[in-house]
Amino acid sequence: MKKTFIALLIGGLMGLAAFGQDTAKQDLKKSGQDVKQAGKDTGKAAKNAGKGVKKGTKKAANKTAKATDKGAKKVEDKTK
Repeated sequence: MKKTFIALLIGGLMGLAAFGQDTAKQDLKKSGQDVKQAGKDTGKAAKNAGKGVKKGTKKAANKTAKATDKGAKKVEDKTK
């Protein structure tokens, strides 16, 4: 009876050790997937930021061009 109990106990512990190894593998795989997703998210954020900069620059350039034209017309009117 005692030998059977010890054998079952050892078998149970070995099963838990094998389960722990599978969990570690899954955790490692999940962390790798998380890093990959974080990289993709960072790329998307950079792309969106670039689009915002482009839009802001274009808007500023157009306002500057309008102001320049307005100033040039004022100077032209004064010289006539």
